[in-house]
Amino acid sequence: KLGGIVGDKNAEVQAIYVPACVNAMFGPQKGGMGVTQAFIALLKRAGVAVAIPEAIDSLCCGTPWTSKGMANGHEVMQQRVRTVLVDATGGGKLPVIIDASSCTEGFIAMLEDTGITVLDSIAFTASHLANQLTVAHPVDSVTIHPTCSSQHLALMPAIEKVANLAANEVVIPYSWGCCGYAGDRGMLHPELTASATAREAAEVAGIDSEYHVSSNRTCELGMTRATGKPYRHVLELLEIATR
Repeated sequence: KLGGIVGDKNAEVQAIYVPACVNAMFGPQKGGMGVTQAFIALLKRAGVAVAIPEAIDSLCCGTPWTSKGMANGHEVMQQRVRTVLVDATGGGKLPVIIDASSCTEGFIAMLEDTGITVLDSIAFTASHLANQLTVAHPVDSVTIHPTCSSQHLALMPAIEKVANLAANEVVIPYSWGCCGYAGDRGMLHPELTASATAREAAEVAGIDSEYHVSSNRTCELGMTRATGKPYRHVLELLEIATR
């Protein structure tokens, strides 16, 4: 069960951490630990503490409602998120960290005008943890799948920084695009994802990197299905490289 202080429990809390529910719902890639546990391990190694709100199990970024036009459900969740996180951050004194890029986008929208800064876990890692981490054994090569939300959030420089720390060779396919998974669309209409990813999947097969990463669990599922290669969160790669 998540809640309380995680990372280096002797350090001063630097942020409020809201692990995304999609990571728990879909679980980690086979053989991986998932982004939430990887991020906690990186925090510990970097000597940084963050706090997870006790009400974590009842919080969501609201995307399941906004994506389907369910305004009332979104309104209820937005009020709950604002109440819990305004309190947890001391009225915005601490930033909020989210560990799935589309959820980061959702929380930014929900917390608009509250004075709370919302950061993606990759951006926080690149700016606050990277210098405190020792990359003991970088992996040979990695291919990145940028996501729509990582573009909207201008997150790619942070993703590339983390990937370059963790791997000797980093590749972004020229033909990358939206994977079409779109929350639950890829589960209900797998032909959408198959069509959207065909060109990128062919290019990825030709690159044949040792690892494949992204920044959002559902996109990782879509790309895994499209390519046959296990996609995981880029912070999981940094966790492997800094063990």
